[in-house]
Amino acid sequence: MKQPDQTVAWISSPGISEILGVRLKQLRKQHDLTQGELGRRTGVATSTISKVENNQLSPTFETLLKLAKGLEIDIAELLAVGDDHFRRTRRAITPRGQGHIHETPNYTYELLCTELANKKMHPLIARLKAHSATEFGPVFRHPGEELFYVLAGRVELHTEHYRPQRMNVGDCAYFDSTMGHACISVGDEDAIIFWVSTVPRPSSGA
Repeated sequence: MKQPDQTVAWISSPGISEILGVRLKQLRKQHDLTQGELGRRTGVATSTISKVENNQLSPTFETLLKLAKGLEIDIAELLAVGDDHFRRTRRAITPRGQGHIHETPNYTYELLCTELANKKMHPLIARLKAHSATEFGPVFRHPGEELFYVLAGRVELHTEHYRPQRMNVGDCAYFDSTMGHACISVGDEDAIIFWVSTVPRPSSGA
């Protein structure tokens, strides 16, 4: 696909896919869980968990959220790089183009401020790789609320109960994440959005 020519910071840092499998396996074993037990906790198929742990599959952001919730951790701990992932400072700065990269079939995510744990919202920049609802496939849904702002290109927002809405640079949308949703690019360019997702904190109870 033709890339946007707007001056948008983008994806120069190393990806996290190659370390995610090791990290997930480490955390699962720390919680004394088999892949099947983690699957029952999260609703994620055991085969999917196995493929993620063996770096054979790049999970969607929604799957990452389910895995983090099932492990009763913040998603920042699941995606942590280095030895500082348990820091609990309340400030984080991600220099231009230096977020952690995560590829999925429909999106390329640049995850921002991942060193800050226990966040109430997860900021990221996303490149929208799908250019039609058919190419995107099933819509996503998960707990929380979302906001995105179009940085480059044109976006078509698909949500349950509403007609698709086309959006241009500078447009913004806010919606309930439990409602099925998908963001796709319009035209030849891959659109880029700044995206914030809120996620309820995992419960430590039953």
